[in-house]
Amino acid sequence: MKRRNFLTAGALSTAGIALGTSHVSAEINSSTAQNHTFQLDYAPHFGMFRQSAPGGILNELDFMAERGFRSMEDNDMKKRPLDMQKKIAAKMEKHGMRMGVFVAHTIFWNEPNLASGKQDWRDQFLKEIKESVEVAKRVNAKWATVVPGHLDLRKDMGYQTANVVESLKMACEILEPHGLTMVLEPLNPRNHPGLFLTKAAQTYSICKAVDSPSCKILFDIYHQQITEGNLIPNIESSWDEIAYFQIGDNPGRKEPTSGEINYKNVFKYIHDKGFTDVLGMEHGNSQAGKAGEEAVITAYVESDSF
Repeated sequence: MKRRNFLTAGALSTAGIALGTSHVSAEINSSTAQNHTFQLDYAPHFGMFRQSAPGGILNELDFMAERGFRSMEDNDMKKRPLDMQKKIAAKMEKHGMRMGVFVAHTIFWNEPNLASGKQDWRDQFLKEIKESVEVAKRVNAKWATVVPGHLDLRKDMGYQTANVVESLKMACEILEPHGLTMVLEPLNPRNHPGLFLTKAAQTYSICKAVDSPSCKILFDIYHQQITEGNLIPNIESSWDEIAYFQIGDNPGRKEPTSGEINYKNVFKYIHDKGFTDVLGMEHGNSQAGKAGEEAVITAYVESDSF
């Protein structure tokens, strides 16, 4: 994801006749990836650069900042020891980095917690939302991921939707005073069969029903490519409720350019819409080791060059 130095590239491409195009391409990519300024705010996660920055996650944060990333997301932030949360927050503040999403609550992959309307599960969800407010304050987070859980196969979809909306409205009463936004993430039915929330339009309608600045959409491009495709038109249709994006190519859920999604066009569209918030790099690396980690950065340089 980054802009290119076209003069340098042109000169080196001529030299490539003698040196070999793959060698020259690697030199160009390495130089560009070192110096690129990203147009969009992409957020890596811990583990993505562990080979390039050994010695722990704080070293990874240093590496992310050195390579031009301005944000970081961590699904497991809430599970980390209190002291480590504070150290991460201090390191991010030092580098001027933003905190992306963390997961706000226990996700019910096989049981219908929010869709069921069951009071005990609703109470548990709201308790965990309150806990997440404290985590968000500690690490300067603005967004937290919410997944409403499994379908209730004994209830009509309309009743399930009403149950989910009611729970989310209650959660917003907790979140709004603190300026924290829960971002609802629809997930694809191939990787996560049986979940309540799957499509962009469904998530959009729920956000409209909840009607709160603390309830918005996490548009995960990987999941939505699998579920329904039609990415740019669906982003356009749900734009006013989208607060956060996540990234992953398909198939494989690896970095951009490793699969079928034309991320350069998708990123250009999001950029041209004026999006200034975070895009989480919620994917694996297609290649192992330091070379694979450099390949991730190079892929973002290329996809961000529009």
